[in-house]
Amino acid sequence: MTKKGKTIMMFVTVSGEPTEKETEEITNLWQGSLFNANYDVQRFIVGSNRAIFMLRDGSYAWEIKDFLIKQERCADVTLEGQVYPGKGAKEKGKETNKTKPEKSKKRKDTEKKAGTFKDSNHASKPKEDL
Repeated sequence: MTKKGKTIMMFVTVSGEPTEKETEEITNLWQGSLFNANYDVQRFIVGSNRAIFMLRDGSYAWEIKDFLIKQERCADVTLEGQVYPGKGAKEKGKETNKTKPEKSKKRKDTEKKAGTFKDSNHASKPKEDL
């Protein structure tokens, strides 16, 4: 209830390897179901498997989140910085947990070895003392 009247955005990831068109179709079905249940939700596609659901009244956010995570093709829902796994997340299972730490280690090693500003995440060259 603390979000009543406030605009809330939640990120939704579609499971599998959908194209942007498939993501559009799947999330459109979810939006239609929510509309039929009298939830005012706007939908924006932000990637091949990702969409933003914008709610004008945030007091319904957790009810909508509960609906979305029960959908077969929903991998996860991010709401207020918290990630909630969906029914579709079971497809990946333990493989997802194994690959994420390895990627982060490789990234750290690469950053240490690279050492140049071109490979780092800086916007410009570091300033030199005169």
